[in-house]
Amino acid sequence: MAPPKKGDLTDEEKVLVHAIAEGNVQEASRVLGCKGVRVNSLDEHGMTPLMHAAYKGKEDMCKLLLQHGADVNCNEHEYGYTALMFAGFSGNKNITWMMLEAGADTNVVNSIGRTAAQMAAFVGQHDCVTVINNFFPRERLDYYTKPQGLDKEAKLTPKLAGPLHKIIMMTNLHPVKIVMMVRENALLADVAALGKCYRVLDLICEKCIKQRDMNEVLAMKMHYISFILQKCITFLKEREDKLDGLIKSLLKGRDTDGFPSYQEKLIRDCIRKFPYCDATLLQQLVRSIAPVEIGNDPTALSVLTQAITGQVGFIDGEFCTACGEKGADKRCSVCKMVLYCAQDCQKQHWFTHKKVCMKLRDQREKHEAEVAKQKEKQEKTKQNKGESEEAIEDTSVPQEEPSDGHNVVEKTQSGEPAALSVSESGINTAASETEQTSEE
Repeated sequence: MAPPKKGDLTDEEKVLVHAIAEGNVQEASRVLGCKGVRVNSLDEHGMTPLMHAAYKGKEDMCKLLLQHGADVNCNEHEYGYTALMFAGFSGNKNITWMMLEAGADTNVVNSIGRTAAQMAAFVGQHDCVTVINNFFPRERLDYYTKPQGLDKEAKLTPKLAGPLHKIIMMTNLHPVKIVMMVRENALLADVAALGKCYRVLDLICEKCIKQRDMNEVLAMKMHYISFILQKCITFLKEREDKLDGLIKSLLKGRDTDGFPSYQEKLIRDCIRKFPYCDATLLQQLVRSIAPVEIGNDPTALSVLTQAITGQVGFIDGEFCTACGEKGADKRCSVCKMVLYCAQDCQKQHWFTHKKVCMKLRDQREKHEAEVAKQKEKQEKTKQNKGESEEAIEDTSVPQEEPSDGHNVVEKTQSGEPAALSVSESGINTAASETEQTSEE
């Protein structure tokens, strides 16, 4: 079959584009089954059906088109846009993930030299930016599940590849969340298994730095996860409470303000131990974190997260105090100042939060009282101002004849002030003089 040309759509292919716009999966499926219908046909702008579906945020439609062989890397668009770029424009994380899983190239640039991640950031779709920047193909990890070179054994068992890949793909880099992921998986929560995992991560980190297209961001992420896994091994070996003890240590806050000092020091130590000292990213992180006193903003976690995920701060969402998960909507019933994503997180955090809970409640109530007082003061000021303006409007100038040598001001019928001049012959207004002049 000849390659499609821009604008060369058959009647059935036009029906397909219309079905995508309407979100009619059944009709689209029927059309794709017709003889001669090209799944990668191009409209007059060079957009494929997959690009249309991605841009409109139609998940089921994207899935259907990919099943029928849609080319995820087609960039015949007039401005060089790809399906991944359109997925980023839509703001749909699932479609963005779908494009990446289907093999979308994250390094392709459009006509103005921007990648899909850069275009998504430009339109403010930071969740999609995070998904793209944190994508790591499963095939790259599966490479280590087979013996390489002179190795007699694989460095990673196939059973460990799945759960490890899930951790690598996480966009939530909170250490508590990573430890929770390890604890919840029986295959990972083992010293020998974690040993294999962190060594593979170290190899990937080294590869990211030494390859021709250096990727310092991915290298830092691999180093960070490896560091957390090694800390898990230490607690599994030395502590009776094992990973629960590590989570408790990471959550424990200072008695004065509840700030998790151990967590902050651990992340700073992790960054300091990044093995490639000449890396630009490392130097940027150090410059951002080193001058900040522990307990002040920005925290090491926030700086590291921004550097790795590409997010510009924490946008459009609240985050769990315990595990850092986005979309936390549960508050402490007492202080109403601390957010959690689930009851389990609240229970795990209570041992340290209870020390400052009442203090936070008092601070909130004091702040609310001050806000209410300020609001009342502003309303009162506004009311008094309104009354004063009314009083001024009701007040009129007395129509008395001034004494010689004085000037007064009177309003003309139009409302404009007119000067009154006093002379021996009497009082004449400037407005009257103007009228006389115009009559002449």
